[in-house]
Parts: sequence; structure tokens; C-alpha cells
Amino acid sequence: MKTILLLGAGLVARPLVRYLLDQNDINLVIASKPAEGARSMVAGHPHGRVYEIDVLDQAELTPFIQDADLVVSLLPSVLHVKIARLCLAMGKHLITASYTSEEMAALDEEAKKREVLFLNEIGLDPGIDHMSAMKIIKDVKRQGGRVLSFESCCGGLPAPETNDNPFGYKFSWSPRGVLLAGKNSARYRKGGKVINVAGKELFQHHWKKSVDQLDELEVYPNRDSLVYEKEYGLVEAEMFFRGTFRYPGWCETLEKLVALGYVNEAEDKSFTGMSFAQLTAVLIGLKGSQASRKDAAAFLNLPAESPILNRLEWLGLFSDEPVPGVRPAPIDILTERMLAKMAYRPGERDMVVLQHDFIVDYGGRQEHICSLLLDYGQVDGDSSMARTVGLPTAIAANLIVHEKVKARGVKIPTDKEIFAPVLQELEALGISMQETRTRLE
Repeated sequence: MKTILLLGAGLVARPLVRYLLDQNDINLVIASKPAEGARSMVAGHPHGRVYEIDVLDQAELTPFIQDADLVVSLLPSVLHVKIARLCLAMGKHLITASYTSEEMAALDEEAKKREVLFLNEIGLDPGIDHMSAMKIIKDVKRQGGRVLSFESCCGGLPAPETNDNPFGYKFSWSPRGVLLAGKNSARYRKGGKVINVAGKELFQHHWKKSVDQLDELEVYPNRDSLVYEKEYGLVEAEMFFRGTFRYPGWCETLEKLVALGYVNEAEDKSFTGMSFAQLTAVLIGLKGSQASRKDAAAFLNLPAESPILNRLEWLGLFSDEPVPGVRPAPIDILTERMLAKMAYRPGERDMVVLQHDFIVDYGGRQEHICSLLLDYGQVDGDSSMARTVGLPTAIAANLIVHEKVKARGVKIPTDKEIFAPVLQELEALGISMQETRTRLE
């Protein structure tokens, strides 16, 4: 029996837990605090054990890593490097679904020396996007083709019948993470030119994009696309873009939330006990008063009838309701409010949309390849976000712990020995890209 240690058991953990327990030759140890959610996932399975420990306490955590063959971290990404260093010291493999930080990448040579694999970016985006793109890219090159243009866009959204609030969004993962991602700078190539987007201008760079079976969606840049062009082997492509899907209206509204100061991470204890109208007034410089819709319109230079103001008003930012008693930073207050107003209700389902668009040249003959994943959550079951993040992570863990992956060092899943079996198993579980090819005149 192999032993896998899972650190953290949040919103995407259940499909991962059930997949690994279903293998019947894996002992799954979960370290989580609180532990109630993890215990319900294990549901008394004989190969599952749950411990409530402080994962930040190195002395408490070390014996659990020592007893494992592989560690999966679903903890916040800022903790991954700390876990990685413990894994290095004890010669254990590590998997995360998070982006590879510079600090994690710096451990590559040491991980190779220790003969361990630190596999990151093995969720949905990043994860399934990398693997499905690489499958097509390798196939194109095998046929003698050259990729001229590559666009990849992904989003987790409410299913159309569940899309019933003015923001066109509900949270299947941390709202704080969603909001912080809106402060990232971005970079991509278009028409052979590199486009740099400052974080404060991110939501000004958005446009409409057609997706089969859905109404038109909105897309904006996702971080620095060009860090992947070498990994993908597409350094000569005229277009290399990775983006995020949202329903229309999201970008213009988030831009104004940032402008209001609601994504600020600085704590101010004076916010405690305020109403939302009072907090909004402070953020826009109206000391000792309450902000109205009209005040926000003037501050944001918006017409009084703007749909953006409709959304902010629906969220309650001009109301007399008290701000929640959480960490007194605007982003945390907004996070708690969004969770209260924009959570999935019983009987509702989410949707994951991932689309790649390639323009390929085969020596004068050009072709458009569209590869689309449209996946829906299970009503009163696992969300699509949980399945598309948790399952590829679990499949990769099962492959690695059974020594079916030979790669070592700090990696993402762009090697065929990883992406081919993971995609094959995902397809068997009902998660697959549908591909169409159109010849271009």
C-alpha cells in the first residue's frame, strides 16, 4: 500500500479524496483544520484517516510527511514552498494545483538531486489547459504543421439557468483569490507584438468571444501568458494569449470596485462597526458621511443609470447594513459580502468553459482548430470546478506514487508521460475536450 498525505480539504478536495480512496491500494491521510469537512469526505472508508493538526507547526507536520510516499497540498499557495522544503528534506514527491512561484522554481536542481518530483499547475487552469493544449501542439508538429496563433481562455461560471444575479458570477472557490487575481499585471503577444498590461489597467483590456452552445462571453488577459511560450514550443507564434472567461459586465464592474478601494488589503480597525454606506464614503474620501449611489456615480464618473451602479447597489455598498465582523480590510469585507450574496444555492450547478483556438499552417494550407471543454457541476453533488481541479490532481498523484512518471525536479504537466495518461483517465471520467477543425481559405 502507498500512502498519500493530503494537506487541506477545501472546496475542490472531495473528488480528489474519493478518487484516491477508490483505488483501494492507497492509504489516504488528510491533515486539515478544521477536520469536519474532511471526515465527511472520507465517510468511514477503511483506507482514509483524518487528523486535525496545525499544518503551520513544523514539528507537528513533519511526522506526517515522513510517513507519506507523496504529499498533495491544497493549502493556500503562499504555503507551498514551506511544504516543498520539508518534502525536500525527507525526499518526498509533492503535487499542487497552484501556479509555480519563483521560489518554487528555484528548488528545481535540488529536487532533481533528491530524486523527487514537485508537480505544480495540475488543476484546471492551470492544468487541463496545459495538458490539452500540449496534446494538440505535439500532434500539429508531428504532422509538419506550424502554430501561427494560440488563444486559450478558461472560466468557472454559473450554468446559464443559474446565472441569476447582476454580476453573472457565483463563487465555487475563494472570492478573495478571484479579487486578488484582478490586481495582477498581464502580458501576451498579438500580431507579433508584446502587449504589457499594468495591474490597475487589467479590466480595461477585455473583449467579447464566441463559444459554441453559449451566448457571447467576455474575456480578459490571465497573468503573463508569455512565461509559457517556450514550454509550449510556440516562441515564434504571432499570437500567444491566455485569458479568463466571464459573463459580460464583469470587467467593467470589477474595474470600478478596484477604483473604489474595495480590493485594498490594508487593515483599518476604524472600519469595524461601520455600515457599508459609511465604509464606501471613507474609501472615496467623504469623511463622516454615508455614500449614496449618486456619490459613487460622481466619484467613478458614471451616468446615474449605469448598470455598473445597479450591480454595486445590489451588492449593498450604499446600504445601512453593517459590514461583517471579519479582518478589517476592504478586500476581506467585500469577500464576505460576495460570499453572502453570490454563493451557489442548493439545486444550482456551476459550469467550466475552457477553449483553445489555434491557427495552424501546413505549408500553405491553413486550419483553425477549436478545442472546447464545456463541463457542468452535479446538482447537489460535486461542482464542475471541484471535479476539474481535484480529479487531474488525484490522477497525477496516483500515477506518481505508482512510479509511472519518471520526471524529476519542479515541473508542470507539459510532458507527454504526464498529460497523456491524465487526459485519458479524465476522458473516462467524463471530462474531455471536443475538437473541431476548419480549413481556412
